[in-house]
Amino acid sequence: MYWSNYFIPTLKEIPIGTEAVSHQLSLRAGLVHMLTSGVYSYLPLGLRVLKRIEDIIREEMNAAGASELFLPCLHPMELWKQTGRDEVLKDVMFKFQDGRKRPMCLGPTHEEVITDLVKGFVQSYRQLPIVLYQIQTKFRDELRTRFGIVRACEFIMKDAYSFDRDKAGLEKNYQRMFEAYKIIFKRCGLETVILEADSGAMGGDVSHEFMVPAPIGEDAIVSCASCEFHGGIKEGQDEGANCPKCQKGSLQKQVTIELGHIFQLGTKYSEAQKAVFLDEDGKQKPMIMGCYGIGVSRVIAAIIEKHNDDKGIIWPSGVAPFDVEILPLSSKDGGEAIKGLTDQYYAELTKSGCDVLVDDRPESAGRKFNDADLIGIPYRLTIGQRNLAQGKVEIKIRETGEMILVDKNEAKQKLLEMLGK
Repeated sequence: MYWSNYFIPTLKEIPIGTEAVSHQLSLRAGLVHMLTSGVYSYLPLGLRVLKRIEDIIREEMNAAGASELFLPCLHPMELWKQTGRDEVLKDVMFKFQDGRKRPMCLGPTHEEVITDLVKGFVQSYRQLPIVLYQIQTKFRDELRTRFGIVRACEFIMKDAYSFDRDKAGLEKNYQRMFEAYKIIFKRCGLETVILEADSGAMGGDVSHEFMVPAPIGEDAIVSCASCEFHGGIKEGQDEGANCPKCQKGSLQKQVTIELGHIFQLGTKYSEAQKAVFLDEDGKQKPMIMGCYGIGVSRVIAAIIEKHNDDKGIIWPSGVAPFDVEILPLSSKDGGEAIKGLTDQYYAELTKSGCDVLVDDRPESAGRKFNDADLIGIPYRLTIGQRNLAQGKVEIKIRETGEMILVDKNEAKQKLLEMLGK
């Protein structure tokens, strides 16, 4: 991709009214644009990051035995009345009447919809278990939109649902999702803290939260460095107190952002919506359910919060919008040679499976360098007349800031080695 044919509206200044580093950098790097409070457009660079994260999620969900589908955003309110959550979630629902005067809402979550779907197709224990997931937009009327895409009115979530014949089956699928989540967040460059959690409005008696320590978090936990214990402050553990697990270390408070939450729902929805099956003895039983959510758009913000410096974003290679940025420096002498080598590298690296961005804008070297650091592509290949006169080009590693001069004929292979391709 050539920058001059792309759309990356970078900003020099920090936008007014932004608090979180991730919010500031996502706007400055041209990842997103705010339409109104809590509602954001994903620009081409941000969309590439979003798709990389979604691809990781899909790979791990598929590997865990889940099948992808796509459910409607528009929900009839009568479905929500079956579970009583039309009242439980009334304060965050976007509700309206359609042209036929039917009460409708924009989906804040999809438990009712997926249960209604599955009950129409499953009659026998032989058809279970089933695990389904989607990556879908959710809508919640948040009065306190904060930190850009972290708490928004319209956001992207991966939600999965398991249907089993008994509790043993639920526990097996729950553990599969638990392990898949650990892999997903690690592949996104995030180390998570996992807590036993309150199921709240979702229901069920077992749930776990996947948290990342970050200043933008709205949750607080206490941790012990001696035994790696983690717990919620609401459990009665105070900062500075002895750890209840090892009795040695003291508890230290951390602010965290919740990225994932998984639940053993049991029969809350299946009983309310009459999602039943016939067992081996021909007896009718409610399906045993679990649900598993990841705030996909939140993951982007968490990655930026954990991977940045005073120059901009430092993308982990697994989620970066591009693998390599080629930066040709304009020159009166040798300009054709620089352009020719740029096009050659672009073609060869692309053919080798790399996603490549070429900053071919007629901008100063300083502007190009600053924008390269801001958008945070893992590797930068700079082609300038001074080094090229010696048969060299420069590779910069964004994470470490290290700059390496390499022979122009070896640059492609060096980059492929760095990228593990």
